[in-house]
Amino acid sequence: MISGGKQGESTLTGLNFEHEVDLQTQLSSIRGYTLKETPGKAGVGVYYEDKLVARCFRKFDFYRYLKENRIDWKSIISKRLLPDDAILVIVRETLFIIEVKYQHVAGSVDEKLQTCDFKRKQYQKLVKPLNLKV
Repeated sequence: MISGGKQGESTLTGLNFEHEVDLQTQLSSIRGYTLKETPGKAGVGVYYEDKLVARCFRKFDFYRYLKENRIDWKSIISKRLLPDDAILVIVRETLFIIEVKYQHVAGSVDEKLQTCDFKRKQYQKLVKPLNLKV
């Protein structure tokens, strides 16, 4: 999209998507699910019928979670990756990383998507001591 130009007008949908999408809001709107902050714990707990089933992290919350688990990210990777959203599904022992992207200029999303495999491997390194899948 050229800022102020006519090309890429359809990307307004993408802009709206990024600004409106919110994992925590979506989860809390599903019957049976509630979200609660837990003092001293990173992120937000996701409860289904009052049972903790997942934890949500945004940006720096993920690194607070690593610190909680005595993982020094600096000894594993050289630069911090900040997920738009992440959810750790406890029963599956799986961390899902959610990156919200939209097309602003030609090629911007294409280039971001090409880093997906690299970032996944970096997250795998970070959670390896916890035996989590990514």
